[in-house]
Amino acid sequence: MIPLSRSVEVAKAHAEGRPIVALESTIITHGMPYPQNLEVARLVEADVRGAGATPATIAVVAGVLHIGLEDGQLAQASNVAKLSRADIAACIATKGTGATTVAATMIAAHLAGIEVFATGGIGGVHRGAEESFDISADLMELAQTPVTVVAAGAKAILDVPKTLEVLETQGVPVITVGQDSFPAFWSRTSSLKSPLRMDSAAQIASAHKTRIMMGLRGGQLIANPIGAADEIPVGQLAPIIQAAQGVKGKDVTPFLLQRIYELTEGRSLTANIALVRNNARFAAEISTILAIKDT
Repeated sequence: MIPLSRSVEVAKAHAEGRPIVALESTIITHGMPYPQNLEVARLVEADVRGAGATPATIAVVAGVLHIGLEDGQLAQASNVAKLSRADIAACIATKGTGATTVAATMIAAHLAGIEVFATGGIGGVHRGAEESFDISADLMELAQTPVTVVAAGAKAILDVPKTLEVLETQGVPVITVGQDSFPAFWSRTSSLKSPLRMDSAAQIASAHKTRIMMGLRGGQLIANPIGAADEIPVGQLAPIIQAAQGVKGKDVTPFLLQRIYELTEGRSLTANIALVRNNARFAAEISTILAIKDT
């Protein structure tokens, strides 16, 4: 097995069998501008600790897979690759440095024995994928790697109905917390019914363990709705997203996110931060219950 470098905090928690929550590093390198990216990363880690678990932000640094970053390693870095399943091994082999997406974070978390991962939103099927075949590797990773992923649903700029169809085809449980409507990232609800609903971290932890006992491959997607005070209603966002659909290719995601940020006067970024923190706290709850059941 590839050697892992655990931070002092994560190594101690791992040795003692205490709950750990994996966190991706693209929020630091690609998700937000400096220095807000570092501020948010520290806030999310503090939220995990405040909820009783240990945060493990994951990244590849000079060819070493780090499970948990020391504070100095969170500093701004240049020439950082964005890593998914296709390129994480190549980055390690060539002594590169890269930030992990949802798929790569799941892989690393599983290698490190971490069962729960908190993120903002997963990737999915892009609009127009029937022509572009642009489908995130996150969906296939959920189908094969046994990690419970807590997110605020799929990113709202995606084709969410097709995303749910692919997840169903791949046998991925999609569980919404406390409501029947599948959340729409910045918005608490959508017109889509959630495939599954559970109302507590205990039920979700039990489902995670049951899948393992049954020998079922893959993880769970936990759709945790953004808090009511932080959401942007879906009716406000729909026309904004629709207006920008002429853009295609690699530029579509950054263009849409920037345009939404401008048209919401910064509310989309504020909501994004709130939902990531909300997911981190809930993931810590699930991880704490799993740790108790493991002892």
